[in-house]
Amino acid sequence: MDIFGFLSLIGGLALFLYGMNVMGGGLEKLSGGKLERILENLTSNPLKAVLLGAGVTAVIQSSSATTVMLVGFVNSGIMKLSQAVGIIMGANIGTTITSWLLSLTGIESGNFFIRMLKPSSFSPILALIGIIFMMSAKSDRKKDASEILLGFAVLMYGMEAMSNAVKPLADVPEFTGILTKFNNPLAGVVAGALLTAIIQSSSASVGILQALSVTGAFTYGSVIPIIMGQNIGTCVTAMISSVGANKGARRTAFVHLYFNVIGSVVFLILYFVLNGIFQFEFARETTGAAGIAAIHSIFNIFATLLLLPFTRGLEKLAYLTIPVTEEEKLSSDGENEFKILDVRFLSTPGFAIEQCTSLVRKMAEIAEKAMTEAMGLFENYSRKQAESVKYHEDLLDKYEDKLGSYLTRLNSQNLTAREGQSVSALMHSINDFERIGDHALNLMELAGDMKKRELEFSRKARLEMEVFGDAVQDILNRSIQAFVQHDTSLAMTVEPLEEVIDDLNKEMKKRHIKRLRKGKCTIELGMILSEIAVNYERVADHCSNLAVYMIQMEDNTVEAHDYVNNLSEETRVRFARMQEDYQEKYQFPS
Repeated sequence: MDIFGFLSLIGGLALFLYGMNVMGGGLEKLSGGKLERILENLTSNPLKAVLLGAGVTAVIQSSSATTVMLVGFVNSGIMKLSQAVGIIMGANIGTTITSWLLSLTGIESGNFFIRMLKPSSFSPILALIGIIFMMSAKSDRKKDASEILLGFAVLMYGMEAMSNAVKPLADVPEFTGILTKFNNPLAGVVAGALLTAIIQSSSASVGILQALSVTGAFTYGSVIPIIMGQNIGTCVTAMISSVGANKGARRTAFVHLYFNVIGSVVFLILYFVLNGIFQFEFARETTGAAGIAAIHSIFNIFATLLLLPFTRGLEKLAYLTIPVTEEEKLSSDGENEFKILDVRFLSTPGFAIEQCTSLVRKMAEIAEKAMTEAMGLFENYSRKQAESVKYHEDLLDKYEDKLGSYLTRLNSQNLTAREGQSVSALMHSINDFERIGDHALNLMELAGDMKKRELEFSRKARLEMEVFGDAVQDILNRSIQAFVQHDTSLAMTVEPLEEVIDDLNKEMKKRHIKRLRKGKCTIELGMILSEIAVNYERVADHCSNLAVYMIQMEDNTVEAHDYVNNLSEETRVRFARMQEDYQEKYQFPS
């Protein structure tokens, strides 16, 4: 091989690895977190776990990615180790799909339809469709599909380039001499493990082996130990991912390692014992891409059938490696709910956004509770309820800190336009919920001040505050319910009520000034009343923001700062009708 042949080999390898990365990324984006959600909701049935693990890995084309996700699930408490064991087994089966696709490069036939099955024949068509989608599509889903098609085409071109580059090596004795050293089982296992550990993908490692097989230097007997090593080497990704994680996550990585090591050892022992007895003829035959794919599949199915009845045993082995400590048994810290914000999920933004959304919904409910409790203190003050408001406000601060940091990191990932919009809406939302908590705390302090100084509003002021409070409670309930249930139609009813609350605030100030002039209200009480009204009105503003964010998610042409002025004629009529209904419902007594 001359320098140009070597450059072709390196270029082919680069295209192969890049294509695999692009295709996998497109598949993950297209799933939008759905595959991860399926894994999360998995039952404890081991057989279902195996089938689901195989299915998910076949779709995303990476057992390493599946296992890293599992490490994240166990680390965040979403999944138990017992559930993860079956998925790990299935993931190893699912990853063999890639090697079968790559084996199609070896098809040779004069028949048109059979030749069309060869990747070099249909890849250009996929590439053409992919580039048309990428240049013309406006929807994220079509763009994600174009990444899959282009990634697959690039992957196959890389495979062809590698195969063509190494074909001349079949006549180079020095090269074939190096490969014959892999007939030593231990050398084969080590070589396979090192190659996979370096590129962190068993699919890519097996693909490289398939490309080299065109030289005719590999026999079935020599590739079996290499493939065993490749399955062991793929565990490195999960082991690295578990560094810094909790003990449960590290046990998950060890289960993956033990599954592949035990399966490989048993498979190799059986193979060499039986080969010694029966002298398998195929062991000395030259293997190609399809033969390597077959061995890869046979091993992973064998290992799964062998160890599936012993899932509890693998789990116990992991616990023996990393024993349960007393501290772990007693651990029940309040940070557990934030463990779902695992950094491993950042590589799958769709799922990470879902995890954040579930926490922001909890934050919404906490904000609603804090505000409702604070408003109730003006009617019936209790120290216990005041402390509850303070506790929930502190909790909202913690949510904003944890979610804000995580969303900032998530925003730096390679997001689709839709995902970017979701992250932006969540970041704004947590700020609004935190501010609602601040206003609840302000109201709690005002109520406590009135209680301490034994102040009471006049009868008319109390009636006005009751109407104002009912309107604020209504807009709070509507916006929170719309956010938690993702109900856009309910979100549309928030802004007309916010306009009415603005009018109520202005009207109440006018009435207060009149009472002040007539001497029916003190300046001291007037200042407290004004502070309460300001907090009520600002809570309504935050509720309005939340509703508009939701509406924007459905229609990204909506301008948040000029929402009312940009309503369509039909929507404007509905808006005015709702506003009239709210004005009639929330009127101050004469």
